[in-house]
Parts: sequence; C-alpha cells; structure tokens
Amino acid sequence: MKLGKWIGGIMGFMAMGPLGALAGYAIGSLFDKAAYAPENMDAGNETYTGQRNSFLFSLLVMASYIIRADGKIMHSEMEFVRRFLRTNFGEDAVAEGEQILLNLFEQRKRMEATNPYAFQNTIRECGAQIAANMSYEERLQLLSFLAQIARSDGNVCAAEIDALKEVAQSMQLSAKEVESMLNLSGNSLEEAYKVLEVAPTATDDEVRAAYRRLALKHHPDRVATLGEDIRKAAEEKFQSINNAKERIYKARGMK
Repeated sequence: MKLGKWIGGIMGFMAMGPLGALAGYAIGSLFDKAAYAPENMDAGNETYTGQRNSFLFSLLVMASYIIRADGKIMHSEMEFVRRFLRTNFGEDAVAEGEQILLNLFEQRKRMEATNPYAFQNTIRECGAQIAANMSYEERLQLLSFLAQIARSDGNVCAAEIDALKEVAQSMQLSAKEVESMLNLSGNSLEEAYKVLEVAPTATDDEVRAAYRRLALKHHPDRVATLGEDIRKAAEEKFQSINNAKERIYKARGMK
C-alpha cells in the first residue's frame, strides 16, 4: 500500500471535519519516509480503494483512543493491529499503519497539553463524521474490530469499556451492541444472552426475534463492498452469533 493510495483513498471522505484534520496530520508526517505517488493510483478502483482506506483510517483513529483508554500502550494490542493490517490490507500497510497510530498518540499528547479533553472531543466529532458517511453495518464491523483490540490482552478494563461505549455512541451505536461485541468469543450462557442483546428472562419468541434481528444486521454481505477479507472477518463474527444462539436454544430446548 503506497502513501498515494492512503491519501487518495481517504481525503475525499475526510476532506472536511476532524477526521480530515487528523488524516492530514497523521499521513502528512509520513512524507519524509514515503513519497506521494499518484501514478500508482488505480483510477478504475478509486471508489473501492476509497471505501477500504476510509474504513481503515477511521479504525486507526478510534483504535488510538481505545488503546490509550487505560493510559498504557499494550504490546498485545499493537500486535493485534499489526496482524489485522497484515491480514486485511497487506504487508505494506503494517509499517505505515503502525506509524500513523504512533503519530496519533503523539498528536493526542500535544492536544491534551493545553486541554485534557481536546482529543476526547475530537474523537466524538470523528464518530459523528463516521456515522454520517458509513453505513450502519460498516460501523458495526468497525466496532467489532475495536472490541477485538480491547480484548486482545485478555482483559478488558472498565476504562476500555467506557471508551468503547463512548465511541459507539458517537457513531450512533448502542451500549448493548458494545456488550454484544465484547462477549462474542465467550462460551457461557450468560455471555450468549449478551451477544443476542437480550436478558435471560426474555421469552422464547423474544429470543428468536433478537436472533433474526442480529442475523440481518450482521450478515457478511452487508460489508462486502469493503473487500473479501473484511467480509470474511464479518463471517467469523456471524458464526459467533450463531454459536451464541445455539447455546441459548439448547439450554431452553428450543428448535
């Protein structure tokens, strides 16, 4: 992934507003290491590239907030991001994406030196911009990746949960959806109910309705325009939802 594709892919989506400002800082600071090469842009795939890179940069911005939520930068969380970049966007994206994250961490320090809430306010504004430009299903997938980052060190602290809920709210998603994402990898019945966003006291009909609702909004085809690799990640999430449903159905003797 060349710098030209990063810039060409996201600036149309982020030309104005807080994401554009952060994009200009985070990417502009990389010019010393990589040249803007417009000849490398594939005009035929401009829209597709733009969607993927807009999604990726939005993820990195929000990830920079989640990773630092507990005041530390955990190696396991950074390694998760590296693996994500390598798997979904190729080897070239790893170094560039990591450097962008480090630049965002530095920008946060500068902003908070004069106003401790400056970066937090910017994140909220970024969430509003994402909500205005991304589909509901794409925002859900972005939240899913953020929850995976928070879980990657084996412990999701209260500060990370609060940060996830704050980011979700700014993107017009709910706290229940955060709880659902955080419990996707669980094996208990309690976690299964949280995945389906229903209480254990829900009726069988309410459980069925909840599953149908989740199956519809999390269907992998809903994010297919972001690329086959993102779609495959959505398929894994979809399977986890099905697993949670099966645990509940089995416990209740439902068919």
